[in-house]
Amino acid sequence: MKVTQISVFMENKNGRLAEITKLLASKKISLRAVTIADTADFGILRLIVKEPDRTRDVLLEAGFTARETDVLAVAMEDKPGALADVMELFEKNNVNIEYLYSILAGKGDKADIVFRVEDLERGQILLKQNGYNRPLDL
Repeated sequence: MKVTQISVFMENKNGRLAEITKLLASKKISLRAVTIADTADFGILRLIVKEPDRTRDVLLEAGFTARETDVLAVAMEDKPGALADVMELFEKNNVNIEYLYSILAGKGDKADIVFRVEDLERGQILLKQNGYNRPLDL
């Protein structure tokens, strides 16, 4: 459920993402989820990895600005309406979603989604109470 996300601040210029992914590959760090939010001048690369502390350290040692944030990773049925059900659960209980993205590969008939919510503890409790408690295989 709760997992650690690495956020990397990077300037929006040609080759910067390639540099980061090559660095992580050279250190044998496998990406489980990845998303980028960008503007004209900079981007925020968000990653889910198996070893977040080591990943953060590798990035910091290479001169990147990186930090850890707790997020919720939710396994749900891979069927139409499954995401809408979780969204409705959060909405009915006033849990604000700041952003979300999917994990690269679900397992079998499951789809894994990452949520950054305003009240992490409350969101986690609601998910567990409603049967969203399958551990993720990162």
